[in-house]
Amino acid sequence: MKNIILNDFKIGNDEQLVFIAGPCVVENETTTLNTAEYILKLSQKHNFKFIFKSSYKKANRTSISSFTTIGEDEALKILARVKNDFSVPVLTDIHSPEEATIASEVVDILQIPAFLCRQTDLLIAAGKTGKIVNIKKGQFLSPNLMKNAADKVLSTGNDKILLTERGTFFGYNDLVVDMRSLVIMKESLYPIVYDCTHSVQQPGKGNISGGQPQFILPLAKAAVSIGISALFIETHPEPKKALSDSESQLPLDKLEKLITETIKIDMMVKERI
Repeated sequence: MKNIILNDFKIGNDEQLVFIAGPCVVENETTTLNTAEYILKLSQKHNFKFIFKSSYKKANRTSISSFTTIGEDEALKILARVKNDFSVPVLTDIHSPEEATIASEVVDILQIPAFLCRQTDLLIAAGKTGKIVNIKKGQFLSPNLMKNAADKVLSTGNDKILLTERGTFFGYNDLVVDMRSLVIMKESLYPIVYDCTHSVQQPGKGNISGGQPQFILPLAKAAVSIGISALFIETHPEPKKALSDSESQLPLDKLEKLITETIKIDMMVKERI
């Protein structure tokens, strides 16, 4: 089983559950910093390791009118503030080989969006940065094929790889989570992440994606019962006002309940009680 060392903790399927959490996208400095501070306080209260997540840019959007970024330089500066002010590692998406170089100067983990998980040039560029690379499983991809995506990063000599499940297309405008995929991807021995918020999306319903957030907690609990390395959670103080994924982000005030309930399951599964 492969573990990845990040700062003062390990990410691994047999290690303590890590939480990757934050707003979908950097909207402004206040929301970003306040959310990071809130989650950090929860991590201190409940003794868990936390990676802050927010996209400095959103390239895959439902429509031309969808929000993309407040400005790439400004958004990256805000993520740098999160990292420096709160001493927490940071994850963000990249969409091109050029972005891999730019974002790697700020963040600790480069995330490959699901729709781009087969983009060879992107995966190789991410691997060459030496950063941890989180590859999201494409909604169109079977879990056993994620090894091919990982091998592209591994070809650069970088074995710091995470694999993330985020749901599979189920007809039009819906996703379904096949929990067998977590078991199958664990066979790769890489740390496995479950994205419990994108998994409840209903893609492309009109000009925005819909969602069923009432299923976030039960799906998260089911995934953690399998024994994974991390939960990925997009969370926002006021999801309905969010500029991206407003229908599927977890309200920030509900995050503590999700964390405490999944920690209990993780402890039982990994026999840490």
